[in-house]
Amino acid sequence: MQYTEIMVRYGELSTKGKNRKSFIDRLGFNTRESLHSFPKLAIKANRDRMHIQLNGEDSTAVMKRLKQVFGIQNFSPSVKVKRDVELVKQKAVEMIKEQFEEGTTFKINTRRSDHDFELDTNAMNDLLGGYVLDNIPGIKVKMKKPDITLRVEIRSNGIFLSSKTINGAGGLPVGTAGKGMLMLSGGIDSPVAGYLAMKRGVAIEMVHFFSPPYTSEQALNKAKELTSKLAPFVGSIKFIQVPFTEIQETVKHDVPSGYLMTVQRRFMLRLATLIAKKREGLAIFNGEALGQVASQTLESMVAINDVTTLPVLRPVVSMDKNEIIEIAQEIDTFDLSIMPFEDCCTIFAPPAPKTRPRLDKARLYEARLDVDGLIERAMAGIKIAEIKSDQKFLAETSDSFAELL
Repeated sequence: MQYTEIMVRYGELSTKGKNRKSFIDRLGFNTRESLHSFPKLAIKANRDRMHIQLNGEDSTAVMKRLKQVFGIQNFSPSVKVKRDVELVKQKAVEMIKEQFEEGTTFKINTRRSDHDFELDTNAMNDLLGGYVLDNIPGIKVKMKKPDITLRVEIRSNGIFLSSKTINGAGGLPVGTAGKGMLMLSGGIDSPVAGYLAMKRGVAIEMVHFFSPPYTSEQALNKAKELTSKLAPFVGSIKFIQVPFTEIQETVKHDVPSGYLMTVQRRFMLRLATLIAKKREGLAIFNGEALGQVASQTLESMVAINDVTTLPVLRPVVSMDKNEIIEIAQEIDTFDLSIMPFEDCCTIFAPPAPKTRPRLDKARLYEARLDVDGLIERAMAGIKIAEIKSDQKFLAETSDSFAELL
């Protein structure tokens, strides 16, 4: 079926009252950004629904991307027919036949925004329903929970027919709940944390700590490609690359082994906080899950959070690993996350990190370092890039890795 338009229905936005317009405007912006690679589309976000005119674009590809835009409850691809009852009858039969199997039930649901049209909703329902029954042997009418609901929308510029309803991503439009910095490693958990933050309307910017020569260019590209996997949910995401080599070398040399991870993560959180303040971020997000590794105990969180007054939010904190993996597979980040490139969270890992570090000791060991100088030099070396949903960074790397295997 060659569709001409996609009709989008909003999710939680219906509860937003006087703020509804700002949420819909943001959803319209995000949708345009997410669908930027389809230049022929015309997108109109109205108060009740959004209409996407395809203008010849591939409807299957557009709908695949549309399913990832937060704030959309569901959508229906539709066909525009001239305001001619005979043409509408023929198209109705064609659309239902495409989905028909023996025993299929259906109903017609007409909505008339143009009240000057010759038939009202009941008359249109009766006319089309009778024509379908006459022309598709074996089909039956069922008013409650039919297999197929043919929706007919009568507008001044044509009549639109749709017979499929496809679930969207739900949640809130990204950007309606402020901005946060996501501490993105190369692992499984942090991309899932970013996905869950965006689902509640938070615009995230990725903060990735890069430690050459201990971490490779492939590891950096892996983090960028993980970002590109999340970009379809909003259109594009800023990727902030923070040099971390000098800090890690200094901490390894001057801090006792058991506190290496604690002090290192205190530096990470300091840097993420400064970046957030410079870029108007309201919170720090990370992928910590309580008790999953030695540095993710409550005692460790207390010792690390000590360096910031910004909220540190952990969307996966109460999930077990299987729950996190399931989401990672759904959003297509899992296979990337398990590629064996070192990141700065795993290099210099001590054999026996403290699982219950003391805050006073973390402060003591850190006081021996030139904290301000290390932070200042790291901030001076930051690089920022914008990553879109269709960008690739690991194509050549993946081929080389496959050859090694």
